[in-house]
Amino acid sequence: MAIFVLVHGGGHGGWCYKPVAQRLRAAGHKVHTPTLSGLADRAHVLSGAIDLDTHIDDVAGLLEYEDLTDAILVGHSYGGMVITGAADRKPARVGHRVYLDAAYPRDGESLYEHAHEQIHMAKQGLHDVNGVAMVMAPMPGFAAFFGVTDPQLGAWTDARLTAQPWKCFEQKIAFRNETAMRTIPESHLICTSTIPGRDMALLTERSEGRVWDIDTGHDLMLTEPDWVAERLEAVAAA
Repeated sequence: MAIFVLVHGGGHGGWCYKPVAQRLRAAGHKVHTPTLSGLADRAHVLSGAIDLDTHIDDVAGLLEYEDLTDAILVGHSYGGMVITGAADRKPARVGHRVYLDAAYPRDGESLYEHAHEQIHMAKQGLHDVNGVAMVMAPMPGFAAFFGVTDPQLGAWTDARLTAQPWKCFEQKIAFRNETAMRTIPESHLICTSTIPGRDMALLTERSEGRVWDIDTGHDLMLTEPDWVAERLEAVAAA
């Protein structure tokens, strides 16, 4: 049995991992699907103080208070920033890092810098919600932006997307234990379309070849849950 902590990306919540979590639990694994502060079922705690550090603390706190060890941290999209920071905060509790078509930050880098083209596009939708700067306001059909094109799945996704606090994308990550964090094994599950924007040589070197790609939309945990669950089980078995 492995312990998975599945961390969602911007505008999403723990709900987006439901299909993958069901498959992993059916195989006997323990699975946590936290929702980050200010999003989805935790939108009621939205405040101007929420930033990347808040979300790193969300996951680091889960690792600590659930007393998890050898946890496999999985981060999708912006969640790659979060799991990198959480592994840096709690390296002794993490056994593997998995980047699911995710950001892979350097020390001192924000998501805005790391994925500038995509996040600059998101910034054009900057708006105010009760005094909090937000981006990615949900609207009908927004699921297609994340590569969810099936009408039924798209409607289900649209109903659950929420806006994202801008500070999370703008704040630079600051490592505290980078040497220890880098010793934790890592793997990468990516969409084929994002390969041109990645340093594949670096990913292959650091992951010792544990890099898989699939031709699907960015929300691959929704569009290809069988494939994602199978690869996560392969990570656990290794």
